Amino acid sequence: MIASAEEYKRAEQELRSLEERLSRLQRENPPGVKGFTKAGVRKLIASLHEELAVYEGSQESRGADRH
Repeated sequence: MIASAEEYKRAEQELRSLEERLSRLQRENPPGVKGFTKAGVRKLIASLHEELAVYEGSQESRGADRH
């Protein structure tokens, strides 16, 4: 779970890295080859997107509470 702005930035960097890795895997391997690796990277990407969204939502709700 992302709890700070610093962790959020690290998660964004990791997300970019994973997206680049997935892109590379897709270029280097035709469909059906190393599918588990690509699927695993996609799951990691989805998980990071979810964690980023939860953190962003918590930040927005904190901002709304102040108004």
